[in-house]
Amino acid sequence: MAKEKTQYTCNECGGTSPRWLGKCPSCGAWNTLVESVAESAGAGKNRFASLAPASAVATLADIEATDVARSPTGIGELDRVLGGGVVEGGVVLIGGDPGIGKSTLLLQALDALQRANQKTLYVTGEESGAQVALRSRRLGLDGSQVQVLAEIQLEKILATLSAHKPAIAVIDSIQTVYSEQLTSAPGSVAQVRECAAHLTRAAKASGTAIVLVGHVTKEGALAGPRVLEHMVDTVLYFEGDTHSSFRLIRAIKNRFGAVNEIGVFAMTEKGLKGVSNPSAIFLSQHSEPVPGSCVMVTLEGTRPMLVEIQALVDSGGPSPRRLSVGLDRDRLAMLLAVLHRHAGVACMDQDVFVNAVGGVRISEPAADLAVMLAITSSLRGRALPKGFIAFGEVGLAGEVRPAPRGQERLKEAAKLGFSVAVVPKANAPKKNDKAFEGLTIHGVDRIEEAMELARSLA
Repeated sequence: MAKEKTQYTCNECGGTSPRWLGKCPSCGAWNTLVESVAESAGAGKNRFASLAPASAVATLADIEATDVARSPTGIGELDRVLGGGVVEGGVVLIGGDPGIGKSTLLLQALDALQRANQKTLYVTGEESGAQVALRSRRLGLDGSQVQVLAEIQLEKILATLSAHKPAIAVIDSIQTVYSEQLTSAPGSVAQVRECAAHLTRAAKASGTAIVLVGHVTKEGALAGPRVLEHMVDTVLYFEGDTHSSFRLIRAIKNRFGAVNEIGVFAMTEKGLKGVSNPSAIFLSQHSEPVPGSCVMVTLEGTRPMLVEIQALVDSGGPSPRRLSVGLDRDRLAMLLAVLHRHAGVACMDQDVFVNAVGGVRISEPAADLAVMLAITSSLRGRALPKGFIAFGEVGLAGEVRPAPRGQERLKEAAKLGFSVAVVPKANAPKKNDKAFEGLTIHGVDRIEEAMELARSLA
């Protein structure tokens, strides 16, 4: 027998090379080429015919534009991330670590949709039907009428979708599905890419909403080529420590809603339950104020959330360490330099550790002011007053810049009973507003003013 011809395929972009290279010639990524069996020239001559139906050219003005119809899943936090519910014909890709709760959440969502008279289908490639039924009993979904199909062959799955015409179908997971048109193994770059393309086309043609469950790599990114994320309409990441009872769902891409929305869930014996007030998770319950702690209001999509920033400054050696969890480490180094230059607070010989409580990741610069106040509080050993919050971006010249939607942040803090706020002057309200009742707001222009104000209040 002739030896099968092999080629090397990039996990990032799907590009191919006849031999192994350390660097992908297509996208420049390192160590991403994986050996796979090369397809013969006539192996799938007509396999893309269904993906490219003939269509006529039309002007934008002549195309009828209608608002997309949404079907709420019955799980408020999931609907928030999706932008209001599942869109007809939409394709959602959801990824997360093993055991994080992806299958549990989707089974709960399908059951809620089925009880709302929506036809649903759960395609499992990793478990048997009996295992899925056992999980549903464990979640308390007694008498569930969700249809289950244990299958990994793409052609059979497409035939089932065509015959049953469900309103929403879940494919768990896309890495287990394979097409007979390809000789490579399930989970390979070629299989994942082609199966996702065919399922996406089936969703658009039939109006069935499809949710693809994806595996993640050890770095936390979705496994398979990055083109998979471009094919689908929505990309969700399921995050959280498996040792913690709380989980976060974050929208990275959404053609039918806002990105960077966040949904917060608590894992219970009866499955995942939405958390209506996530600020309670990210705030430590100190009986008395402690040094090195400062609360800020961050925005996750459209939702303002209160997060506690903790800092620990300790005497270091000849090469002090700067570590941050949940915040950008390079930005921490920059803030320490601004703190020294413009506020006269030196941490050159000190170890500095900064943490965002609760495992939340803060990427916006509005955390700058709270981080600097927490570091100064820890260095001086003096706690900030009870009910104190701060937010604002700090520039290299020492100026405190406004944060977007500052009024909403202040209203959230006032609603939760905070009494003192140090914010950029541009974010301070111009007139007395009953929404800020009980909250004393101090507007500052420069970091020196903020530090002086914090010292007078401590």
